[in-house]
Amino acid sequence: MTLRPDPHAWHHAPVWRWPLAYVLIALVFLAMDAVWLGSLSASLYQPAIGHLMAPSVDWAAAVAFYLLYVGGLLFFAVAPALSRPQAQAAFALGRGAVFGLLAYATYDLTNQATLRDWPWHVTLLDLAWGTIASGVACGIGTALTAATCRRVRPANGP
Repeated sequence: MTLRPDPHAWHHAPVWRWPLAYVLIALVFLAMDAVWLGSLSASLYQPAIGHLMAPSVDWAAAVAFYLLYVGGLLFFAVAPALSRPQAQAAFALGRGAVFGLLAYATYDLTNQATLRDWPWHVTLLDLAWGTIASGVACGIGTALTAATCRRVRPANGP
């Protein structure tokens, strides 16, 4: 009996792969967000909302956000994508983008509605960023996780 990779079996990603998916999503999202925040903090956020910003980052709150947010991306976008019968990085990208839009809209539109000096251009740029970064992190995380989840099946079997 010859064994060969089953290209359709990776969607049965074992549960022990979810921590891998979580780490991969986190790495991609955190890297992208670090570049975004590092390059736009001085030119976008400081002039527009600097008077509302804390003098330093509350790292406990930041870590809590990223832990929960990546968990949401995994639960709502990547896990369903890995459970589908076809390669689903595009599916995860789409669901991740929708999740990102909704999550960032919750933050930005609440600020828009409740803070006197919250500018619309910050809201619109944040919505675009949350949509793109979340979608890309989910698409890449799904593709990389799926690549490690290929099962082997008998060559003469189903």
